[in-house]
Amino acid sequence: MAQSAYLIFGLFILFFMMNVPVVVALGGASLATILSYNIVPLIMVPQRMYGALDSWTLLAIPFFVLAGTIMGKTSISERLITFAKVIVWKLPGGLGIVTVLTAILFAAISGSGPATVAALGALLVPSLVSNGYSRSFSSALVASSGGIGIIIPPSIALIIYGVLAETSVSKLFIAGIIPGIVVGIALISVVLLTGIKRASKPEKPKIKFGKAFLRAFPGLLTPIIILGGIYSGVFTPTESAAVAVIYSLFVSLVLYRELNLKSLFTIFRQAVVTSSVIMILVAAASVYSLVLTTEGIASGLAESMLSITNSKYALLLIINIVLLIAGCFTDAISIYYIFIPIFLPVIKELNINPIHFGILMTVNLAIGQITPPIGVNLYASSSVSGVPVKEVIKGVWWLLAAELAALALITYIPQLSLMFI
Repeated sequence: MAQSAYLIFGLFILFFMMNVPVVVALGGASLATILSYNIVPLIMVPQRMYGALDSWTLLAIPFFVLAGTIMGKTSISERLITFAKVIVWKLPGGLGIVTVLTAILFAAISGSGPATVAALGALLVPSLVSNGYSRSFSSALVASSGGIGIIIPPSIALIIYGVLAETSVSKLFIAGIIPGIVVGIALISVVLLTGIKRASKPEKPKIKFGKAFLRAFPGLLTPIIILGGIYSGVFTPTESAAVAVIYSLFVSLVLYRELNLKSLFTIFRQAVVTSSVIMILVAAASVYSLVLTTEGIASGLAESMLSITNSKYALLLIINIVLLIAGCFTDAISIYYIFIPIFLPVIKELNINPIHFGILMTVNLAIGQITPPIGVNLYASSSVSGVPVKEVIKGVWWLLAAELAALALITYIPQLSLMFI
């Protein structure tokens, strides 16, 4: 392995241990390595960063962020929760199941794990606790369910994977539906196995199914418009994101009448900040990826992996382990830029479908969102529920085990991802 590899990996780990922001760690490690080994002219650094952002497909990200932010500021969360309660209230552990179902429904609007947790946590955690669940399990369940947000389309994570792997984002969106549901079923199984004993039977909803459905219908229609338009070829993923913004504005201003111009200004500002964080991370990570590919580090590591074994199943297991460990310490976007250049040659050599691999990788990163010590959803759930992070972590282990079981199914049964492709 080139000496530059030790420097770039070593500096990244050092910066991370110093609690430096990930964007600075990626950019700093990359720039130091470029200067030390004169890898590329410095003028290429800003060119690379600009080029990484100059993408029609990536333009979907700020639109989906804005649409999710608008919907998150309306009563759509409460309406989806009420609708889910009406469906499953008779089942044992019904409110726990409501949490997972609502997360799946809201994920189809927000496209983000932390956004899903933020929208649902404040409403669901107190209800779960009053229904007999512990604060620890309640917060952990919301955090785990929120991870479905990056699997179920429209997913910001899948957009980034599609750009990096030069794979159809439309197909990735369709491929994410069943795996997202599989993860949801895994979480529901934990609710049924461990939640029944400690949860009382939910009260019968005061609202009937028809009325609950009509109240939630505008929110339920959002993923249908997005995915239906993409799948039918009416518009591209980026165009669908713009349509989602227009529709969310129509719902919030005309149908629900819950927003005004002042609140819209706050929403747009929040969406700009969130989108900027994502984009600056994409730009910095692209320079890191440039060093890996230019120096042959990525191809060298890929060859090393292939030299270990030629078994597809063994290498998929190794990849899962690497991604799960990486997910404990850093965010999804960074992991995509660091590992996709390494893993793509491997999966091509093994004839693994890149669509299936994209879903597999994203499920790994969803698990990373609830894995200590850095699991972002754990902190998001703690923030909105008021439950200390240590307590959230105590309640997450069985849920984490269930998601690992779902990952195994998704890894070794590719048809779960590819049945509609």
